Amino acid sequence: MSSLVKLICGISLFVSSLYAVASDDDELLNGSFSGSIKIATDYVFRGESEVADGEIPAIQASFTWTHNSGFYTGLFGSTNKFESTPDIYAVIGPYIGQSGELSTSGINYNVFVFHYMYPGADNLDYTELWIKASKKLGDITYEFEITPTLNDWFGVKGWDGINYAFHPSITLNNDINLSGSIGYQELNGQGAEGWTHWNMGISKAFYGITLDLRYHDTNVDSSHKVYGSEQGLKIFDERVVFSISKSF
Repeated sequence: MSSLVKLICGISLFVSSLYAVASDDDELLNGSFSGSIKIATDYVFRGESEVADGEIPAIQASFTWTHNSGFYTGLFGSTNKFESTPDIYAVIGPYIGQSGELSTSGINYNVFVFHYMYPGADNLDYTELWIKASKKLGDITYEFEITPTLNDWFGVKGWDGINYAFHPSITLNNDINLSGSIGYQELNGQGAEGWTHWNMGISKAFYGITLDLRYHDTNVDSSHKVYGSEQGLKIFDERVVFSISKSF
């Protein structure tokens, strides 16, 4: 638990110090700074609880520098816990990417490389290429995602995956946002098996603070080759997550 406390304090100090730098100098090398902090009842990633079914607090922070051209780089950090690897208390993710609009089509793109690192564990680090495209039609924004792994998934030799997802959202007149996601995490390799995941939720911003209430579920059951055990079903069980976040 002392390691978890140190991690939380470290993330808070890191983001606070970077925010102070960004406030003093809003632009550096033709780019600007942004970031976010989130506290949630759980950290759900593609239907899986990343904090052992809420055993530890879900605390996240990110900081990004974005060039005027749309090129950006940054760092993400979050509390994290796997029952099978008790030494893990965090995931840290440096990322680099490019975003913008395809000509004047109204189609926005976001392509970035994200590297997952798990301090305290060996051979779990891996990298994904995120490819997103979105377009607003009327009041609804449609976003599509394809995210392949670039090396062995979670360090498992011979395993690779691609996540396919669709993320629609709509903002109502009272600034309440309704959003959802449905996706399929393809997983290939000996003994591997993919799964379908989905979520739906409602969010509202109050004085710069965003509140979000979201339902998550998957089709993982006892027959699943990878997560069909009691422990696996526990972290893939349906759940409702409440979060509070602040962007700057």
